[in-house]
Amino acid sequence: MKRILAIETSCDETSAAVIEDGTKQLSNIVASQIKSHQRFGGVVPEVASRHHVEQMTIVMEEALKEANTTYEELDAIAVTEGPGLVGALLIGVNAAKAVAYAHQLPLIPVNHIIGHIYANQLVQPLVFPLLSLVVSGGHTELVYMSEPGKYEIIGETRDDAAGEAYDKVGRVLGVPYPGGKHIDEMAHKGVDTFKFPRAMMQDDTNDFSFSGLKSSFINTVHNAEQKGDVLDRNDLAASFQAAVVEVLVKKTIRCAKDKKVKQIVLAGGVAANKGLRTALTQAVEQELSSVELVVPPLALCGDNAAMIGAAAFIDSTNHNQLDLALNAQPGLTL
Repeated sequence: MKRILAIETSCDETSAAVIEDGTKQLSNIVASQIKSHQRFGGVVPEVASRHHVEQMTIVMEEALKEANTTYEELDAIAVTEGPGLVGALLIGVNAAKAVAYAHQLPLIPVNHIIGHIYANQLVQPLVFPLLSLVVSGGHTELVYMSEPGKYEIIGETRDDAAGEAYDKVGRVLGVPYPGGKHIDEMAHKGVDTFKFPRAMMQDDTNDFSFSGLKSSFINTVHNAEQKGDVLDRNDLAASFQAAVVEVLVKKTIRCAKDKKVKQIVLAGGVAANKGLRTALTQAVEQELSSVELVVPPLALCGDNAAMIGAAAFIDSTNHNQLDLALNAQPGLTL
C-alpha cells in the first residue's frame, strides 16, 4: 500500500489530495478562485498566485484530515511541475519541496496533462493500448498510450485550444467566466442554424484548429449588430458547440480505429461538457462497439490534486530521493 499527498496549483485552483495505490481517492480538496477572476473575464496570474499562497497550507491540512492520514503515514509527495502559469506552479512546487524535506519523503513531479489522463484511473482501470482526448482551456490533444507511462501526441491544436475558444465566445455572448458551462447549457436550448465551419475535419491530419471558428462566430455577431439584427443567443451557442464537438468526436473515432485501441478516455476541463460527453458516447457505441469509453465524473474533469496523485503512482518506483532542485516548468510538454 502506498499513500501519496498530491498538490496541484497550475492555474486558478488550489488543490491537495491523498491517493492510495494510484486508484483510491481518500480525499480531494479544491479551493476555487472563479469568483475572484470573474470580474476580469479570465484568470489574472498575479491574483491566482496570491490566492495559492493563502490557501496552500489550508487545503493540505484538510486533505490529510479528510483522509485520516498523518505525514508519517505518507510514502511520497507529488506536485504538478507544469505546464501552467509559472507563478502559480511555483507556489505548489515550493510547498511540496518544503513538506518533502521536512518529512524526508520522495518528491514526484507530475505533468498536468498526464494528470488529466490518469484521473480516469480513479474511475476504472486503464486498458492499453488506449487513446485519450484531452480537452481543456489550454490544451486540445489526442494522446496515444501503448503502455503505462508511455505517451505519444498524435494530434493537437495548431492555434486556440477548444476551452480557450469557449471562453472567448462566452465573452461575446456576455456570459460569466468561465464561459464553457454557460454555452453548454444554452446549446441544449438552441439549434445549429448557423453552420459554422468545421476546420480541418476532412484533412488526413489528426490536428485541430479553432481560431477560424472563433473568428467566424465573432464576425457573425458583429455583422448582425451593425445591421441592427437580433440573433438567437441559444442558436449561436448551439451552432458553435456543434462545430467544436463534431470535429473532436470525428477525429477521435478515426484515430481510435487507426490505432486499434481497446479504450478511449476523455480528459480535461472541457470533458465536463454534456454535449461532448453525449456525442462521444453515441459515436463509440455506433462505430466502436468493442472499445471501452471512460468518462470521468465532473469532479475529476477540472484541475484537481487527485489526478496528480493517480499519475504520480505510475512513477513512484522511480523516485526514491528528495529532489530539491525541482522547479516549475510552465512550458512542459509530454
